[in-house]
Amino acid sequence: MAHQPSALLDPARLGTLLTRGAGRFDVDALDCCDSTSSELSRRAQAGAPAGTVVVADAQTAGRGRRGRAWLAGPEEGLTFSLLWRFPRDFRHFSGLSLAVGVAVARACARLGADGVGLKWPNDVLAAVAGGWGKLAGILVELQAQGDGMLAVIGIGLNLQAPRLPPGAGLPVASLAERLGAVPERHAVMAALLDALAEVLEVFCHQGFAACREEWQGYHVWQDQTVVLMQDGQLQGRGLCRGADEDGALLLERDGRVVRYLAGDLSLRPA
Repeated sequence: MAHQPSALLDPARLGTLLTRGAGRFDVDALDCCDSTSSELSRRAQAGAPAGTVVVADAQTAGRGRRGRAWLAGPEEGLTFSLLWRFPRDFRHFSGLSLAVGVAVARACARLGADGVGLKWPNDVLAAVAGGWGKLAGILVELQAQGDGMLAVIGIGLNLQAPRLPPGAGLPVASLAERLGAVPERHAVMAALLDALAEVLEVFCHQGFAACREEWQGYHVWQDQTVVLMQDGQLQGRGLCRGADEDGALLLERDGRVVRYLAGDLSLRPA
């Protein structure tokens, strides 16, 4: 059998493609780890600086929101985690996953992908036959450390349609479908890191408020009637008015707007 070349990213090659993110990131590409976020958390506790990135071709215990598994082969997607540090008195964490979603959507658009949207609080979607499919997932984990807070930002982006565990919910989408060809991984990673550098720099000073308007523009159910579900239970029905400057979901019910901050609420069109 012919030897299959490694799909590992080359950090040196990646560095030549970065613009806004040039000099901001220290990327380590691994063949395999338990999960990029777990590996990065261990490095953070050992003092890794902001901008440390771990990307892996394979994960043995990759995870998404609510503990779901995230499965993707090296040619199917990009799976990586980014470390970012904030001062102790920072007060805008509630909108961080939404801001990261803006960065991912911005990067996809720059690569030429149309039909990309966002779903509160941390899914990136793309148009598929009959509706929307999941293009990328985001998982933000916060930890107190010393005189500040650190965020481990995990991102899994589908380059091609991945394998999914049973009961995964939304159909899947991929960049290959949106672009008409499988994109080159270094170019995608560079676009993502450049957009993340832009968004996180602004977020550190202004919070989610600075990118709220852009998020609203990507929001797939803006001003549509939706039902809110939590752990399979109906929470309410109303007009989805997007998110406020703190990243809280806004649902108009019976003439008044109700804020939802719980991270495990899911939206479904009515």
